[in-house]
Amino acid sequence: MQQQTLGAMIASLRKERQMTQLELAEQLGVTDKAVSKWERNLSCPDITAIPKLADILGVSVEELLRAQTAEQPAEKPGEAARTARLILRAVPVAMGAAVTVLAWLGQIDVRSGLSLLGIGLFCMGLEQLGGPKN
Repeated sequence: MQQQTLGAMIASLRKERQMTQLELAEQLGVTDKAVSKWERNLSCPDITAIPKLADILGVSVEELLRAQTAEQPAEKPGEAARTARLILRAVPVAMGAAVTVLAWLGQIDVRSGLSLLGIGLFCMGLEQLGGPKN
């Protein structure tokens, strides 16, 4: 058997035995939703269930444990910088809107309003100094 994720291994072995997720779940004393999550690599079986799972699927515990873990998608290069830039663009808008609404409602004093607007302007400056746009 070629190297695959634990979820893919569980799914393929279950299907080879012509079992449904529900049938496997009932034999293990878990829900079919749990089996579905395992097969989609969203979670893993409890360590105490591994021996029984291996027995039901006709493989050794070692074979199950040798399956690759699903790799989490790596963050795309520059994604953090784009997110930070988006936040630095959004904060001034949010601060301006907050000051406008609070002033209209009479719920903010001049000093607090200027402080909030100052934070917004500071964020705008940081965004502008951030370098070339993507």
